[in-house]
Amino acid sequence: MKSILGTYSAAPSHWVGNGFPVRTMFSYQTLGRSLSPFLMLDYAGPAEFAPSQSPRGVGQHPHRGFETVTIVYQGELEHRDSTGAGGSIGPGDVQWMTAGGGILHEEFHSKAFARDGGTLEMVQLWVNLPQRHKMTAPAYQTILNNDIPAIPLPEGAGLVRLIAGKFGEHKGPASTFTELDVWDMRLAAGTQTLLPLNAGRTAAIVVLRGTVRLGNSSIVRAGQWAMAGLNGIDLLIESDSDSVVLVLSGEPIDEPIVGHGPFVMSSEDEIRQAMLDLRSGTFGQIDHAS
Repeated sequence: MKSILGTYSAAPSHWVGNGFPVRTMFSYQTLGRSLSPFLMLDYAGPAEFAPSQSPRGVGQHPHRGFETVTIVYQGELEHRDSTGAGGSIGPGDVQWMTAGGGILHEEFHSKAFARDGGTLEMVQLWVNLPQRHKMTAPAYQTILNNDIPAIPLPEGAGLVRLIAGKFGEHKGPASTFTELDVWDMRLAAGTQTLLPLNAGRTAAIVVLRGTVRLGNSSIVRAGQWAMAGLNGIDLLIESDSDSVVLVLSGEPIDEPIVGHGPFVMSSEDEIRQAMLDLRSGTFGQIDHAS
């Protein structure tokens, strides 16, 4: 069995733009370095928004050197970027954006959600790219709820929405640059299941709703997460209540992590070059006419 190295609580809430009240679970400045290839996890909401004629969100901003993964639980978002990609994602949908060599993008509540108001709940995960892929061409994957396998767990313990990687014989739809798993789990109260985690991989068990027990003793509540060790395989998870749990596991990228805001590279020189490239316009521009 994998051992639990620690249990951690989300940081206090802060706003990203005027549309996303987020709590950072981990970042590349802190424990994100121990969770390679995962760099950061922000949990937004659940938050209630009144109807508005002007969609809230975060305006144009750059990224380079990694990928962003946005999972919507409640509400609806609209995305637009400098590759010309864009669209809306709602409950159960996932946006997997490869910033690669440089992208500008913006994210707002959809016009329909802004008009009607409601509850917003979402997660944004940052996934590192190996140095050889950091300057890859930007790309965008829309992964709709209906395209995500929902795998029942034995004995009515719940289900796994397999976004990326593998779960048993099943494979998720996301295309990734390194071997990693993203499991969006629904666990029924009073049940237990064995998470099929691999030796040599990092693992984070993030509780968004409910309370779970890991192994023999570690209790993890909503807004907390636990880090498992590289050694050993599998991990027993028992749900004390109906719970929503995000499991992240992957092969570590054994390379330096040098970050500055929205840029995550492998050296200070690469960070300086990213800033120069942004100022010179090589990240492109967002076409608001379409």
